Amino acid sequence: MLSPRTIEIVKAITPLVAAQATTLTRRFYERMFTESPEVNVFFNQAHQHSGGQQQALAGAICAYFANIDNLGTLGPAVNLIAHKHCSLGIQPEHYPIVGRHLLAAIQDVFGDAITEEILAAIAEAYGFLAEVCIQREREIYQQQREVVGGWNGFRKFVVDRKVPENEIITSFYLKPADGAELSPFEPGQYITVRINHPHSPTSPRNYSLSDEAGAGHYRISVKREPNPVPDAPAGLVSNYLHDVIQPGDELEIGPPCGEFTISTETSLERPVVLLAGGIGVTPLLSMAKTLVQRKTSIPIHFVQAARNSQTHALANEVRELREKADNVITHIIYDAPAENDLAEQKCDSVGTITREFLERQTPYQHAEFYFCGPKPFMQAVYAGLKELGVQEERIRYEFFGPRQEIIGGTPTTAA
Repeated sequence: MLSPRTIEIVKAITPLVAAQATTLTRRFYERMFTESPEVNVFFNQAHQHSGGQQQALAGAICAYFANIDNLGTLGPAVNLIAHKHCSLGIQPEHYPIVGRHLLAAIQDVFGDAITEEILAAIAEAYGFLAEVCIQREREIYQQQREVVGGWNGFRKFVVDRKVPENEIITSFYLKPADGAELSPFEPGQYITVRINHPHSPTSPRNYSLSDEAGAGHYRISVKREPNPVPDAPAGLVSNYLHDVIQPGDELEIGPPCGEFTISTETSLERPVVLLAGGIGVTPLLSMAKTLVQRKTSIPIHFVQAARNSQTHALANEVRELREKADNVITHIIYDAPAENDLAEQKCDSVGTITREFLERQTPYQHAEFYFCGPKPFMQAVYAGLKELGVQEERIRYEFFGPRQEIIGGTPTTAA
């Protein structure tokens, strides 16, 4: 356990760190990528370029410091980070590298305000958190390895089928190249794709599994990401998958990871509401299809928001859900319908998901909510649910970035 003096010091410096958190994390990554380039492969440079990675780390540091005297509240965050680390192959020997550069960055940013005693306290706090993460990651690696068909690291899969879903989304059906068993997954989880890009080193990418569990294959449905800024690394992997990878090609795949999952037991008691925005439909569709396949009897509400029919991801599969089970209710909402969308009844309503929509279309008083999509979509959903009085324990979502970007508040209140 942390010493009382360390807890006292960390609590005292939390406001100082929070005020300069993004500056600190930016300096941290600059140092680490320059002096320890061997770890660069674990980091998505598109997130570095956008600033998302720096903000995410800033939020995590502030949350840890703010809750240093109540670490039990950080359990879900540690689990999320541990799954992410396991998807990338992070090992115990990587933690000292991070710790060394983090402490150096703190000294660079805060200078004389950081005494030797303060630095020692931060080092102790970091070491404690590192051990907690390492232990959880050790458990995840063991679970992955010991399950039927399981493995650690990367395994070769062959692209069995490549199916264009619309102009910007393509599904890839993957099977083990060696013909051996396929590790099971929980609906909502993701796998990791590692490619050897011919023009630029790229980190592995996580893609949610979009088909039902137990289908005999893994399926990822990949949106072609544009490259919004010249020379930025955004879209490298998605465009490579779309343009280069063909049926029969092999990909290196990491085992299923992620804690954004849903129980598929038939004894579930509360209705489930799945809210999807854009390509965020992929983990939610896996959840819904698995619930239907396993004949779960609870009401399932599936709401999908899209721009219009031209960008509507996996539209037919969403519509088929209600044809396969009487307990499924679907609702499709477009915010910018194409010319014939309304006449051809491609959607059920026009607009965006608001508090009023949630109140009107969902059993918000007692349902479990799961949602995924772009940041503005998720902010609107979360705000609407909280305005309706939905308790935090009934709200689940998946989002890359600082949690406060979804829930609001300052970094020091993040959890």
